[in-house]
Amino acid sequence: MSTTPVPTADLVDQYGDQLRVCDVQFTSYGAVRSFAGPVRTISCHDDNALFHALLREPGEGAVAVIDGGASLRTALLGDLMAERARANGWAGVVIHGAIRDAATLAGLPLGVQALGTNPRKSGKAGAGEVDVPVSFGGVTFTPGDILHADEDGVVLLPVAAGQGGS
Repeated sequence: MSTTPVPTADLVDQYGDQLRVCDVQFTSYGAVRSFAGPVRTISCHDDNALFHALLREPGEGAVAVIDGGASLRTALLGDLMAERARANGWAGVVIHGAIRDAATLAGLPLGVQALGTNPRKSGKAGAGEVDVPVSFGGVTFTPGDILHADEDGVVLLPVAAGQGGS
C-alpha cells in the first residue's frame, strides 16, 4: 500500500492535537526527503539481524521504524541494506539509532532518517522483536500506523484518518 507523502507541517495544520508528532530530531540521509507509508517495526539494540531479514521482504510502500534505543554505538543500516530496501519496495526507514555509509545513502532513492552516524557494524545475533509497538519521542509506533516524514519531522496520522493501529 503506497501512500503519497504530505508535508508534515500541513498535517499538523489539518489535524492539530490529533496528529501524533515525534519529538526526536532526526536527520535525513537518503535522497528521498519526504516519504510516507504504513509502519512496520523492530525493537533492537546494536543488532540488525532482524532488520536485515525484514528488508528482504516486499516492502509494498511501508516504512520500517527501528527502535535502536537511541544508541549511536553501532550502525543499524548501511548502503547494502538501504539498497535492498529500495529494491524491495520500502518507502523509507526511520531509525532511532545510527546509520553508516552516509555519503552513499545521500544518492539512494530511499527515505532514511536517523539520529546520527557511526562506521561500526552492529551485531548479528538476532536479538529483538519484529512488529511490536515501539515508543520514542513521545509517541508509540504501532504496526499499521500511517507515518509521514520529511525534513520538518516524523508524524503519525490519527487512527481514523490513517486506518492504522494505536
